[in-house]
Formats: sequence, structure tokens, C-alpha cells
Amino acid sequence: ASRAIGEMVMEGLHRLDAVAYIRFASVYRDFTEAKDFEEFASSVRDAVKH
Repeated sequence: ASRAIGEMVMEGLHRLDAVAYIRFASVYRDFTEAKDFEEFASSVRDAVKH
């Protein structure tokens, strides 16, 4: 149940605010290295371009 809630929050934030989406994802997905954050932010940036 908590996983489903986390995914719903991620979907909502993705539509509303890219920065909030990335910040939430960094905690929710437990980024442990800077490259985790960079890769995720890059994927968000690429999705916005298309």
C-alpha cells in the first residue's frame, strides 16, 4: 500500500512541479550517490524536451 501511495505522489508531482518531483524521488527512491540524482534529473529533463 505504501508503495502505491509513493507512486501516486510521484505521478502527481511529475505533472505539477519538476523540482518537487526530483526532490521527492531522491528520498523515495533512496538516492545514495550524486550520480543517482544526476541520472534521474537528466531523465526528467529529457522527458520535458520531448
